[in-house]
Amino acid sequence: MTNYWHQPNISPVLLHIWGPFQIRWYSLLYVGGFLVGRAILKRLSRDKRFLFTSEDVDELIVWLLIGCVIGARLIYCVVYDAPGFFSNPFSVFQIYKGGLSFHGGLLGVMAGGYLWSRKRGVPFWNLGDAMAIAAPLGLAMGRLGNFINGELFGRVSYVPWAVIFRDGGPEPRHPSQLYELILEGVFLFTSLWLLKGKYKKDGSLSVAFLILYSVCRFTGEAFREPDVQVGYLAAGLTMGQILSLLQVLAAVVLGIYLLRDKKEAA
Repeated sequence: MTNYWHQPNISPVLLHIWGPFQIRWYSLLYVGGFLVGRAILKRLSRDKRFLFTSEDVDELIVWLLIGCVIGARLIYCVVYDAPGFFSNPFSVFQIYKGGLSFHGGLLGVMAGGYLWSRKRGVPFWNLGDAMAIAAPLGLAMGRLGNFINGELFGRVSYVPWAVIFRDGGPEPRHPSQLYELILEGVFLFTSLWLLKGKYKKDGSLSVAFLILYSVCRFTGEAFREPDVQVGYLAAGLTMGQILSLLQVLAAVVLGIYLLRDKKEAA
C-alpha cells in the first residue's frame, strides 16, 4: 500500500493581528510576486527594446498591484460566487476570506498598465510585452500560496506523488497547485524569455502570453478539482477552462488587430 504524502502542516496565517486582520502566507507571496515582477521589469528597462525606465517601474508597480487586486476580487465574486455577491455586494471587500481570479487580475493589470502608459506616454503594447515576461514567476508564487493554504487542490488520484490535503478528505489528490506552478510559472517564464529575442514587434509577446497561459491553465485544470460552488459546466469543462478558451479567442483577435494595424501603418 502506498504511503501518500500529507500536505505540510503549515498554518495559512503567518501573523494574527486583530479580528479579521491577519497576515497570511498567501498575501505575503502575492506581494512577493509583485516584487519579483518589479525586479524583472527593472532588468527589462535596460533593454533598448522597452521604452520605460528603471525609475518608472517603482510607480508602475503600484498601479499594477491596485488594478490586479480590484480586478481579481471583483471578477471572482461575479463569476465564481455570483449568488453570494448579489445577495451581499459588500462581500467584495472580504478579501481576507480568500477568492481571487487570475482572469480578473489580468484585466485589472491591463487596466492599470493602460492608465499608467497613457499618463506617462509609453506605448501600451510595448509595456504589455514587458509585463507579460514579468508576470509568470509572480503567478508561480501565488500557486505556492495555494498549496500552503491547501486550496484549489486536484482531483482524486492514486499516482505515487498524490497528496492528502487537510480539507480534501481522506483520499489522495493531484497536487495541481504544483503542476500549475511549473506550467504557469517556470515553463511560461522560460518560454517568453526565450521568445523575447525573436518576437520584437510590440504586442507579440502579449499575444504569446495570452495563448501560452491559456494552454497551461487548461492543462492544469484537467487535474484540478473544480470550485465546489461552480462544478463542471458545458462539455464537462471547468470555469477556468472555459475562460481559458475565451482568452485564446481574445488573443487571436488581438493578434489579427495588431497585425492589421502594423500593415496599415506601413
